[in-house]
Amino acid sequence: MVRHSKLQKQVLTLYRQFLLAAQDKPGFIPRIRDEFRANAAIKKTDVMHIEYLYRRAQRQLELLKDVNTKQLGSFSKTKEDN
Repeated sequence: MVRHSKLQKQVLTLYRQFLLAAQDKPGFIPRIRDEFRANAAIKKTDVMHIEYLYRRAQRQLELLKDVNTKQLGSFSKTKEDN
């Protein structure tokens, strides 16, 4: 059985909370999964970056839980921005 660190457990709990909060909002679950999968590539030793993303995700979760939230906005890099 795999043993997870405290931070890993917190991230997994946050992921579950996101999925629960997004159940009633169409189109959110694929975006949430993609975001978590993209950040899964971060090295486990990069604790500062993981904690930063964790705090940011907590704020986003609070916004998602708001009944007035209907859609997600995002900023994305275009090829011209590189």
